Amino acid sequence: MIIPMTKYEFILLTGDKERFLDQLRELGIVDIRRSSKPVDDISSRILADIDAVKARIRNIENGSDKTCDDLKARIAELTRSLEEARKWGNFDKDRVKLFSIRFYTVSRKMFDPEWKQKYPIQIVSEDKDNIRFVTAGTDERVPATEVSMPQKTQAELESDIARLNAELDSHRKELASMKGELPELKAKVESMYSDLNVYLAGVTAGHAAEGSLTLFEGFAPKEDAQKVREALGNLDVYYIASDATVADNPPIKIRNNAFVRQFEPLTSMYGMPVYNEFDPTVFLSIFFMLFFAMCMGDMGYGITLVAIGFILRKRKANGGLAGMWSLIVTLGIATIVVGFLFGTFFGVDLTTKTWIPEALRNCMITGDVTIGGSSYAKQMILSLLIGIAHISLAMVVKAVWAVRQNGLRNSLGTLGWTLLIVGSVVGLSFGLLGVISETAMKWLLIGIASVSCLGIYIFNKWGRNPLINIGAGLWDTYNTASGLMSDVLSYIRLYALGMSGSMLGSTFNLIADMVKGDDPTWQWIPFVLIVVFGHVLNLALSSLSAFVHPLRLNFVEFFKNSGYMGEGVAYNPIRK
Repeated sequence: MIIPMTKYEFILLTGDKERFLDQLRELGIVDIRRSSKPVDDISSRILADIDAVKARIRNIENGSDKTCDDLKARIAELTRSLEEARKWGNFDKDRVKLFSIRFYTVSRKMFDPEWKQKYPIQIVSEDKDNIRFVTAGTDERVPATEVSMPQKTQAELESDIARLNAELDSHRKELASMKGELPELKAKVESMYSDLNVYLAGVTAGHAAEGSLTLFEGFAPKEDAQKVREALGNLDVYYIASDATVADNPPIKIRNNAFVRQFEPLTSMYGMPVYNEFDPTVFLSIFFMLFFAMCMGDMGYGITLVAIGFILRKRKANGGLAGMWSLIVTLGIATIVVGFLFGTFFGVDLTTKTWIPEALRNCMITGDVTIGGSSYAKQMILSLLIGIAHISLAMVVKAVWAVRQNGLRNSLGTLGWTLLIVGSVVGLSFGLLGVISETAMKWLLIGIASVSCLGIYIFNKWGRNPLINIGAGLWDTYNTASGLMSDVLSYIRLYALGMSGSMLGSTFNLIADMVKGDDPTWQWIPFVLIVVFGHVLNLALSSLSAFVHPLRLNFVEFFKNSGYMGEGVAYNPIRK
C-alpha cells in the first residue's frame, strides 16, 4: 500500500538554512527535494570519502586489498621466473663471469652428440623437447641458440617468493585484526551519507529576494503531519502544507503486513511505483513464493533452506543476506509444501516408496494426464494453468487501475481485452469443469466476444474516427495475440527447472548407489561424499535458477500485462 504524502513548501531566511536542515535531520521524516548526484566539488569530495571508507570496509570483510593484490601479482611473476630458473639450477654468478660460461638451449632433434667431443659442454637439464647446456673457458660458439644468463638463481627466487608470502600473510592478519572496526566504519558511512543528503538539499534549494530567502520543497507521510508541525513550531519558517498530487511526483513509501514486507526488496529492484500506481508487492509476494517453490520442487531442499534461514537469523545484525533470513525461511516452507506435492525428497521419488501412505501419495501431482489422445506431464499442465491465471490477474489489475486513473469512457479498450481474455478463460473453465453445459458455454463465449469487440475495435479511443479505431484495434490484436502466446509459454520454465533439479538430484543418488554397491564397507565414505557434494551443488544451482526465473516471470510477464511501470522515487528523508 502506498502511504499518502503531504507536500511542504518552506520559506526561510538564508541565514537559518543550516539550523532548519539540522532540525529536519533530527526529526527524520521529511524528504527534502534534492539532487540525486553530486553537484559541486564539495559534494563530489564527500562522495569520494564515502567510497574510500566503503572500499576499506570491503577490504576488511574480504581479507584483501590493493597491497594484497600487488603482492600476489609479484609472487605470480616470480613463480613464472622460478619455473624457468629451475631449468638451470643454482650457480655462482661471479664464477659464471670469471670462467666465461655461456648458456645454450637447443631442441632434442637438433642436438649433435659429437658436440661433447668438440666443445667443453656440460648438460644442465633436458626434457622431451629441449636440451639445456653450458660451455666454459672458450670463445668458440656452439651452433645452438645462446640465451642470456638468468638474472636470478633458483635459490634467490625461492627466497624472494618466501619473503613476499610472509609479507602477504602478515598483511592479511593485519586486515583480519581490523574486523572490530567494521561497526564503527559502517556507522561512519551512514553518517557521511546523511551529511551528503543534507548538503545536497541545501545547495539545490531555491533562492529569492536577492538571496536573502531560501525556498525548500519537501514531503512527509500524511500521518506524521502533527510531528512536522510541532518540529517547525520552534523555527522562524513559513511553510505551506498541501496534499501531494501525481504532478508533484512525491517520493514513495509503501507499507505492507509482515508477510508481504519480506518481498519489498524485490519490488525496489525493479522500481518503486509512482504516486497514482498500485503497489505490486502483494502480488509479487504470492507468485514469487509459488514460482520459487515450483522451480526448487524438493522437500529436502526446502528443509535445508529453512535451516539456513534460522542460522542466518543469528547474524541478522550484520545485514546483507542475513538480513533476509525470514524471506529464506518463507521460501523454504513453500518449497517443502510444493516438494511434497511433487513427491520429491533430495531427488528420491516418494511415489515409489511403499512406506508412504496411499492417501498421501494420492495428493501428489505426478505422472501424466491424457488430453485429446496425447499424454502430458501434470506438472507441465499445472505450470501453464498458473501462468494463465497469473496473466489474467495482471490484466484485471490493469483494467481496474485504468478506470481509476483515466475513467470508464477512456478505458474501454483495456476493458475489452480484459473481458475477452479473462472472460474466455473463466467461461472455458466453467464449461470444461461441467459447471455449465457446452451450449451455455458456447453462447457465453459468443456474448463475451461480441461485447469485447465493441471496446477493442469501436470505442478503444473515445471520440476518434471509428475507422481509425478499427485499424488500431486490428494492430493491437496482432500484438496482443502474439505476445500472450509467448507469455503463457514462458511459464513452462517452472516445470522444466523443477524437473531438471529433480533429475540432477536423482542422478547423484544413482551414482552414489553404484559406488556403494550391495555389500559396502569402506564404500560408505565415497557414497556420503558424492551425496553431500552432489546435493549441495544442485541446491546452489537450483536456488540461483529459482530466484532469477520467477523474478523474470513477475517483472516481465506480470508487470507488462498489468501496465506497471515502476518509475517512482523511494522515500528517503534526511536524518541522522
